[in-house]
Amino acid sequence: MGSEQLSAVGVGAAPEGGPFFTLAEVAKRSSSREAWLVIHGRVYDVGRFLEEHPGGEEVLLEQAGKDATESFEDVGHSTDAREMLKEYFIGEVHPCDRKNEGSKVRSKCFVSSFWSTWLISIFGALVIGLMYRYYMLDGKS
Repeated sequence: MGSEQLSAVGVGAAPEGGPFFTLAEVAKRSSSREAWLVIHGRVYDVGRFLEEHPGGEEVLLEQAGKDATESFEDVGHSTDAREMLKEYFIGEVHPCDRKNEGSKVRSKCFVSSFWSTWLISIFGALVIGLMYRYYMLDGKS
């Protein structure tokens, strides 16, 4: 994503077709080399901002790999700080990982995983049942 595209992205908007990241992917990026955090459902790579952060890099590293929305809001960041977020925006949290979204998206993710889990189990049980029946019939003849 080019810097022109990043600067056009607002805190409340994401680029069309922007990448999605799962919370598990974000959690892997929690070092001083690669520090990702989530604020209001958007993912930011603040690694290159660590040394410039007025509160010190430890504050950001403590939140790296996590949803830092509450901490970000508790501090009461200025409009300028919120504007600076645009520079570090890299994507959005995957809809299945969003907590405070409408129930429609979350329920689709749940239903999808629910059914795939049950279908695999049912299919496995059917295969085992057929194998058992085949071997039992084969053994009687």
